[in-house]
Amino acid sequence: MATKPRIAKGTRDFNSQQIAQREYIFSTIKSNFKAFGFAPIETPSFELSETLLGKYGDEGDRLIFKILNSGDKVKKADLKALEEGQLARFSNSLSEKALRYDLTVPFARYVAQYQNDITFPFKRYQIQPVWRADRPQKGRFQEFYQCDADAVGSDSLWQEVEFIQLYDAVFTDLKLEGVTIKINNRKILAAIAERIGAQDKLIDFTVALDKLDKIGAEKVKEEMLLKGIPSEGIQTLEPLFNMVGNFDSQLNALKLILGSSEVGTEGISELEFISNTINSLGLKTATLKLDVTLARGLNYYTGAIFEVSAPAGVAMGSIGGGGRYDDLTSIFGLKGVSGVGISFGLDRIAMVLEELNLFPENSNQAVQVLFANFGSDESLYSYKAIQSLRSNGIIAELYPEASKLKKQITYANKRNIPFVVLVGDEEMFSKRFTVKDMKSGSQESLNFQELLACLKTNTQ
Repeated sequence: MATKPRIAKGTRDFNSQQIAQREYIFSTIKSNFKAFGFAPIETPSFELSETLLGKYGDEGDRLIFKILNSGDKVKKADLKALEEGQLARFSNSLSEKALRYDLTVPFARYVAQYQNDITFPFKRYQIQPVWRADRPQKGRFQEFYQCDADAVGSDSLWQEVEFIQLYDAVFTDLKLEGVTIKINNRKILAAIAERIGAQDKLIDFTVALDKLDKIGAEKVKEEMLLKGIPSEGIQTLEPLFNMVGNFDSQLNALKLILGSSEVGTEGISELEFISNTINSLGLKTATLKLDVTLARGLNYYTGAIFEVSAPAGVAMGSIGGGGRYDDLTSIFGLKGVSGVGISFGLDRIAMVLEELNLFPENSNQAVQVLFANFGSDESLYSYKAIQSLRSNGIIAELYPEASKLKKQITYANKRNIPFVVLVGDEEMFSKRFTVKDMKSGSQESLNFQELLACLKTNTQ
């Protein structure tokens, strides 16, 4: 019995139009990465499980796709752990490798592994797929691309300033105006946790707070209570859930809430530098906004954190995010190397551009001209012209069979090919080409140079 063709949940097939649109986003992001001085690297699609596990917190670890051991290695499974109900330990014994959850931890492993070959500060970009065993929903997939840029080896806050400028440059080039770059600082969150008596539950606190825009304040409070955060402390958080005003007024409110907290004062000082510098430099189309509830639940962030939201009116989660991590490479034995990085959510950006109709009209166009096939002699004459057109940057093809002209014209229409060239005895004798404009229906006879000029003018 034939197998029904289907794909796994959380994954997608892409047609040529969608790929063309994605390539438009890729090329825009990549050109800006290069303009800002980032160099490309690539890492394997899977890493050793020990490289990934324990770097993202309990919730992140739960979403890591593990690769089942094969052959004799399966026999090494920890059956005692299974008997004792230690499912996590049993699962880990079945798997030595896992698909990467993000690009940041593999990058930290890369830096530590090749530290003697790297010149610091090291600026890299990476555009590759990642995998997460998350529940599929709108804008959230189990396989998706991340487009990351990171800089390691410098504590300077100018790095944060540059990443905000990079976000602004990319979204401006994509014509996606009006995005909001939200910023906070994990040091401020640490001070808040200290203020409410939850300093020993910082991870639980930030993971719960990070869900504020998804589940609302009441559910966040319930989750904090379940994690053992004192109810009186949660009441102290109330002003944070509804904090409004501009950047400076929110910082002033934070100063009152945090009092003399050393770590909180440090975080506020960092945000003030970033805000003041961005105000002096300016942004093209984006807006920088302080969001004191922004937490980004990943464990490795230690300073500024970012999240980018789509323009108002577009129902979509974050389309970018990142932050500073001061100690990530130490888990691989390389201490004292600070880093900061951001990521662009390709798939969500594509959905936003589609919704707002912001893809260029020609981004979906592939073949620019189709040569109709009327037989062997005509095809040979046409193919010589096709070779010359291709060498001049024109995407051209010959219909493979000498079918009825109506069939060939229908093929061109279905593929949105803007021009069809007709070659018969008369065209070969006069060394010309009859060019049909598929949009207007008009035809004209041109020599090769005129044909080339026509195609360059009307299709590029």
